[in-house]
Amino acid sequence: MRPADLARDFQGERMTAALLDRLTHRCHIFEMNGESYRFRESMKAKDGQTMKATKPKK
Repeated sequence: MRPADLARDFQGERMTAALLDRLTHRCHIFEMNGESYRFRESMKAKDGQTMKATKPKK
């Protein structure tokens, strides 16, 4: 979802600002600029290499 679409989808700019304020009130926001592991592995799979299957941790 693009940021420009948020105001339309959440009934206006004030409602969108209130929603985002409550969602991020006690959050730590990390901006990740590195290479994505999932993207790199999907590119390897497309090139014919096998991806390792991993089980999710509980």
